[in-house]
Amino acid sequence: MTHAIRFHKTGGPEVLVWEEVSVGKPGPGEVRIRHTAVGLNFVDIYNRSGLYPAQLPSGLGSEAAGIVEEIGPGVSDLKPGDRVAYGASPLGAYSEARVIPADRLLKLPDGVDDRTAAAMMLKGLTTQYLIRQTYRVKAGDTILLHAAAGGVGLILSQWAKHLGATVIGTVSNDEKAKLAKAHGCDHVIIYTREDFVKRVDEITGGKKVPVVYDSVGKDTFLKSLDCLAPLGVAALFGQSSGAVEPLNLGLLAQKGSLYVTRPTLFTYAAKRENLVAMANELFDVVKSGAVKIEVHQTYPLKDAAKAHADLAARKTTGSTVLLV
Repeated sequence: MTHAIRFHKTGGPEVLVWEEVSVGKPGPGEVRIRHTAVGLNFVDIYNRSGLYPAQLPSGLGSEAAGIVEEIGPGVSDLKPGDRVAYGASPLGAYSEARVIPADRLLKLPDGVDDRTAAAMMLKGLTTQYLIRQTYRVKAGDTILLHAAAGGVGLILSQWAKHLGATVIGTVSNDEKAKLAKAHGCDHVIIYTREDFVKRVDEITGGKKVPVVYDSVGKDTFLKSLDCLAPLGVAALFGQSSGAVEPLNLGLLAQKGSLYVTRPTLFTYAAKRENLVAMANELFDVVKSGAVKIEVHQTYPLKDAAKAHADLAARKTTGSTVLLV
């Protein structure tokens, strides 16, 4: 039998259970894959806790790499034995094997191994839409990035630096500051002991920034608005510290006709052709060496609850992979 991590009720890491599941054969437009590595992401905690509701009982995870075992009717661009990965799928990646829609799968190029793929698909595709679509970062821009030592942070700072931007990153401690510096951040603010609004003002000579990438949410969002230049964009793509309070839109006028967006990967990658184009751009910057993907922690898949506890407690840095 095949095993998977599932949860029958929402709550803390303790609700995750390792149980036998029946996978079955792929139907039309589907593929059965055997996983080798599964990505861990903060959104998994949102799903498990009920912040993002799922139909229970439920699997977990939307990012993994593996090998095609069997294809269903109508699937023509994949075959058994192909190495594949995905980062925008229905829940269920925390499993030894699964059936998944073929249009969510991407063939892995040579030079990108399974662990790297599992560590980068969701986070790398998220970075792609943030800096190439939500706000298109260009040479000469100075940008602000919260959680700069996190999974998305380490990818985004390297990629933005490659594009010619100056990157200001915020982190919680000295160890994470060193990590952020080593991955493209020109200026690192330790927000636990520095006022990041004041520091951004100093760094930019009062000009502020055209975009803030904020995955922290409640603790940073209103201050993020204070870092924006007129017509600036606040891209809120996560809420690790909690949900942002309802916003008085008049503030956006007062602070310089600002824009606020709450983007998701699922929207940007909903169409197959967009997903493929985004992935190709990601694969190119990784294969070129401009963006290095580093797996900083690994756990056996059956120990997913421990991985969740460590992630929530900010004990992890960069990418974490669950090994099957």
